[in-house]
Amino acid sequence: MAKDFYGELQLGILGGGQLGRMLIQEAINFNVNIHVLDPDKNAPCRKLCNHFECGSLSDYDTVYNFGKELDMITIEIEKVNVDALEALEEEGVLVYPQSRVIRLIQDKGLQKQFFKQNGIPTPAFQFISNKESLKSANLSIPYVQKLRRDGYDGKGVKMIRTEADLDNAFNEPSIIEEIVDFEKEIAVIVARNDRGEVKTFPMVEMEFNPEANLVEFLISPSTYSFEIQQKAEELAKKIANDLQIVGLLAVEMFLTKEGEILVNELAPRPHNSGHQTIEGNFTSQFGQHLRAIFNLPLGDTSARTNAVMINLLGEEGYEGLAKYEGVEEVLAIEGVYVHLYGKKYTKPFRKMGHVCIIHADREVAISNARKVQKILKVIA
Repeated sequence: MAKDFYGELQLGILGGGQLGRMLIQEAINFNVNIHVLDPDKNAPCRKLCNHFECGSLSDYDTVYNFGKELDMITIEIEKVNVDALEALEEEGVLVYPQSRVIRLIQDKGLQKQFFKQNGIPTPAFQFISNKESLKSANLSIPYVQKLRRDGYDGKGVKMIRTEADLDNAFNEPSIIEEIVDFEKEIAVIVARNDRGEVKTFPMVEMEFNPEANLVEFLISPSTYSFEIQQKAEELAKKIANDLQIVGLLAVEMFLTKEGEILVNELAPRPHNSGHQTIEGNFTSQFGQHLRAIFNLPLGDTSARTNAVMINLLGEEGYEGLAKYEGVEEVLAIEGVYVHLYGKKYTKPFRKMGHVCIIHADREVAISNARKVQKILKVIA
């Protein structure tokens, strides 16, 4: 970029949660000034940034006034006021990812149209205007119903398995899509800078918590064939180039039992499926996102070793001031790195932290991760 930003650039982050917190931890190495906007006065970023503002991410005036004196804005959550970002772009503020990309990804229906227009494989889908229109849907039950807007971290998704489930279906605009008989859920994180340089992180394998519908267990790098990994990574590069995105893009995919790869959803920011890169790769996803938006050469994404990431979720039956059990015990295990997000209160399935477990032996890393899952708990 034209400006000599080392120590001068004013970078705004919309969202002050754990992703913003980890982005700041990396941004400190670039010596930039960080401004954060978040509606929670106790947000995890509040004490780490140069300036913290408590305010709505969806209010036009709040977002516009927050950004008008800044050089650049990025996001850690998609649910932001895009109209304000468009106005800021017109006035010369750099917004990465671009407002048009955020607008597309805010709406799962627009995402699906983008996939179809660009020849990107995705499960069969149909637009639904309300609950009543489900009765005449072209897709036959069972299928998945997803709200077009505001779904996040497993919210806004319902499984319609029988006719009886239609009574509890969403009444808002949504999409329905076929249930994929997949072998594994996989993800690739890709970065693109303004020069058009594109790099992917190695494909990872994911396991989800069935109750919370959140990533619970992630293994990197994958042991699937080179052909499958290359196919997934090339697909992620194609999407990044088709979008002309500047920044990081997480591409969540299904690997079917027939070896086909179908794209599920996109996230234009650092993502839960990339946390293991902090310890497991030469460049972390947060460092890569900053390199991309600062238009610097993208970093080496190679894996240093085998890495397993587990999400640290609030335990069922506990709500209130967070208390952590077993931290000392898990830190005694070789290759265990605990990341606590600084959230004051816990509730069932709330993301309170993550743990990365690394080891030269993949099976040992997985075994140690299972131990950590049993020992480390977030209670109140």
